[in-house]
Amino acid sequence: MSIDRIVMAFAGIVILASLALSQLHHVYWLYLTAFVGLNLLQAAFTKFCPLAMILKKMGARPGVAFS
Repeated sequence: MSIDRIVMAFAGIVILASLALSQLHHVYWLYLTAFVGLNLLQAAFTKFCPLAMILKKMGARPGVAFS
């Protein structure tokens, strides 16, 4: 699995988890959803993604978005 797909899967998992937590615990969990969305948006324009950098150092196969 490439870095691009891992990043998108991780973002999806975090968004779904924070939405569930906002319903089960406190509405402030929606700030995590907003943070992930903003990080995805800035990564689309700047190609800077901390998770992609970590995965690259761990040896994951690079994709086209975060090369």
